[in-house]
Amino acid sequence: MSLPPSFLAIDLGASSGRAVVGALDGARIQLSEVHRFPTPLREREGNLVWDLDTLWREVRVGLALALRMVPGLRAVSVDTWGVDYVPLGPDGTALRDPFAYRDPRTQGQMAAVLADVPAADLYGRTGIQFLEFNSIFQVAADLALEPDLVARTETRLLIADYLLYRLSGVAVAERTLASTTGLFDAQTGDWAADLIERIGDEPGRWPRVVEPGEVLGPVVPEALPDGFRGTPPVVVATCSHDTAAAVAAVPADGDRPWAYVSSGTWALVGVERDAPVLTDAACRANFTNEAGIDGTTRFLKNRTGFWVLEECIREWTEIDGARPDYDSLVAEAAAAPPVGRYVALNDPPFALRGEMRAKIRAYCREHEVPVPDSRGALVRLVFESMAESTRRVLADLDTLTGEAAEVVHVVGGGAHNDLLNQWTADACGVPVVAGPAEATALGNLAVQARALGSLPADVPVRAAVRSLTTLRTYAPVPAPAA
Repeated sequence: MSLPPSFLAIDLGASSGRAVVGALDGARIQLSEVHRFPTPLREREGNLVWDLDTLWREVRVGLALALRMVPGLRAVSVDTWGVDYVPLGPDGTALRDPFAYRDPRTQGQMAAVLADVPAADLYGRTGIQFLEFNSIFQVAADLALEPDLVARTETRLLIADYLLYRLSGVAVAERTLASTTGLFDAQTGDWAADLIERIGDEPGRWPRVVEPGEVLGPVVPEALPDGFRGTPPVVVATCSHDTAAAVAAVPADGDRPWAYVSSGTWALVGVERDAPVLTDAACRANFTNEAGIDGTTRFLKNRTGFWVLEECIREWTEIDGARPDYDSLVAEAAAAPPVGRYVALNDPPFALRGEMRAKIRAYCREHEVPVPDSRGALVRLVFESMAESTRRVLADLDTLTGEAAEVVHVVGGGAHNDLLNQWTADACGVPVVAGPAEATALGNLAVQARALGSLPADVPVRAAVRSLTTLRTYAPVPAPAA
């Protein structure tokens, strides 16, 4: 009896990474997590960086465990967050660890770039929302702060692309990931060479762009586990941006207009369109256009997800010497009284690590929001603020696209949070469908399977995901009459 074709997704989030094997049985994908590890964020000389050596070591461990489980593994791919990149020298080695997007070194760089490139011009080319950590502003920081290193830079690879390069020996820029940089032309689907030159950089430092599903070649010998004697799996550039992979797996049936929330450290709230929305109104509202599967555009807005709560949990852990139980935090939030006022979790102070509970209290005092007097009250305030943030983005999407979402799909880790999903349904006034929590890994695996012909041609990625996933629906509960 032959074994079902199996694939490996290395799925890296800003907090943790994991290696997930997917075995394809007809149109169903059976998942097995073989390795999980914390994403190595380090504080080094006053900066936040991603530790590449540790990250690569964990990727190799995941690959070794997957090959031990399935010696006939067909393929492997990697997805990560966007914007952060690795500069490579002429010999193909990393010149330094990549700075993390929460590092403060880019502060002021956006204003400097926009003084030379008008915001309307930049948005009209790239369609990317204006965030201080976008790759374009990280490159501007490189040019200002480390010109000697820039002069030695032959190639830049976004983090997933770098790991694919280490696995395959082939340097490319996968389209969904490249589209996050603010240096990518949203209409031509390639690097905006004149824009790159305009900020003082060289277009040749970015590699050729490939579509999701590009097969790069077999895993190189130095990436395989010692003693491996089989046929190495091939490396596929899947939807290398984690949100693109997650949206590819949103189990929408298309019967009614839908929106999504890819819910994790970030909450990415958006819709899928056939073409970018590059209007002045979209620019003013600071929405973003990122590439999706099969030539689609993800029209969305980055909202703060569980980052603020994760930071509060980190502080409670340092104080108490033990990490608080997450289910207990949710129960305490449910028991706390409603707040009715909200914290703007996307304000700049909340984006940076450190003293998160103090920042929340300071915001509350400044904006006449009741200061939370317990742990449960603070968690409730965060959850209610997240739900309200989603409501506001959906209202803006309705205005900008002329189409109101009739259902919201929540995918990613937040799909497990019954309390937040119900409050989101209540705030938005439409049903929330939660699941799959494993959307990013599923999207990654399904694109690999389709690229190698293992997913039947008449089975769309979303149909395969719907057949696999148990979904939960949360109907909105009207607020009680005053």
